[in-house]
Amino acid sequence: MAGLGASEPGTGSSPVPATRVELTVSCRQLLDRDTFSKSDPICVLYTQRPGSHQWREFGRTEVIDNSLNPDFLHKFVLDYCFEERQNLRFDLYDVDSKSPDLSKHDFLGQAFCTLGEIVGSAGSRLEKPLTMGTATMHPRGRRLAPAASHGSGIPGKKCGTIILLAEELGNCRDVATLQFCANKLDKKDFFGKSDPFMVFYRSNEDGTFTICHKTEVVRNTLNPVWAAFAIPVRALCNGDHDRAIKVEVYDWDRDGSHDFIGEFTTSYRELARGQSHFNVYEVVNPRKKMKKKKYLNSGTVTLLSFTVEAEHTFLDYIKGGTQLNFTVAIDFTASNEWGCIKPGMSWHCGGAGGVSAQPAPCPALRPHQLCPCRQPCCPTKEAIVNAAKLPMSIIIVGVGQAEFDAMVELDGDDIRISSRGKVAERDIVQFVPFRDYMTGGPGAGLSMAGLAREVLAEIPDQLLSYMKARGIKPHPHPSHVP
Repeated sequence: MAGLGASEPGTGSSPVPATRVELTVSCRQLLDRDTFSKSDPICVLYTQRPGSHQWREFGRTEVIDNSLNPDFLHKFVLDYCFEERQNLRFDLYDVDSKSPDLSKHDFLGQAFCTLGEIVGSAGSRLEKPLTMGTATMHPRGRRLAPAASHGSGIPGKKCGTIILLAEELGNCRDVATLQFCANKLDKKDFFGKSDPFMVFYRSNEDGTFTICHKTEVVRNTLNPVWAAFAIPVRALCNGDHDRAIKVEVYDWDRDGSHDFIGEFTTSYRELARGQSHFNVYEVVNPRKKMKKKKYLNSGTVTLLSFTVEAEHTFLDYIKGGTQLNFTVAIDFTASNEWGCIKPGMSWHCGGAGGVSAQPAPCPALRPHQLCPCRQPCCPTKEAIVNAAKLPMSIIIVGVGQAEFDAMVELDGDDIRISSRGKVAERDIVQFVPFRDYMTGGPGAGLSMAGLAREVLAEIPDQLLSYMKARGIKPHPHPSHVP
């Protein structure tokens, strides 16, 4: 998704971003929509382009299971333009299935503000009440039923609080890879040991902390060894090597009420010393320490390894000589509906899943029989899963007024596409509906330049994900060669 500061040719000069900021989202006292557990919230951010009243989805956080007080790990990175009103809308949903269609999930509330409000608040921290609003919007811009019509409650009703924290991003491009283990953690489970995981927070100028990483859960052990993880130094400390980093250790519980084991603090400078006696930390539970005079700790955490390397950018690869090839395929069919194809033929069951101007025999069909799976893109999904291992990206532009829910699923921005139990290695698909950029359509005034920007928006990250997964580094830029 392009930054908020971009504008189209013919609509005035482009605002110059004053800075790039990172938004962290937390919520408190959300509505509980689940009968036998708590809500599983997700936050969806919508933005408006200059001169447009159309809300467009900017991104989504991860889903947090069983929590009415989520601290989302996913960050939204936006260009902040001082001279421009940058409207934001945050919608909260209780996720009930794997469907990317938000209308299939329970609406929990929404809040409106501007990016300037967040940046200009004390400590760049803004709290706003969540309300039901009057209607929700489909992520592709279509208006859905009023909130109250799908079990969301009374419009205007308060339903919790959203907390938005903005921080200016530093220019540090280093990525640190760390691995930790623990020893003799407190036993929290009655019939077993503990299921420990760690949560990392970086400190803010006002003394609060922002979540920046969460490890996996290691089951039934008091001596866990967590997998190594990579994290941008910017996310860990925003380039300030002496900024406090707080680490909390928990025992995971299925219902979301994770038991606190203890905590410790460190800094990037300390961690950068690597494996040594400096990086063996006592895990302390302050409440237990106050109650028990002989209390020492609730176990220890040890840094096993620490490495750091520069993060390469898309431009590094382009400057180093990486070339992109572009192939176009056009489906000339008037309709892809089942009733418009010949018996035994399917527009979506041919070959490796590519788009063709001629229908192809479907291997799953006998004459006069429809595809048994009734999913037009099943073979396509399998082809995309396999193609995710290759150095390629797929851009789909949907033409017409049809519902494109299947194409949104292929896009895989929020739920990685899978087929036959195998999940795609990475997201390689970008889907854009052409109608959003037609004169008089939902995106009227955005022009063809807007369409071009949208269809190419995910290429840089997709290229980087492939290169990084295979350890391929860019060639030195010619100007850097002695």
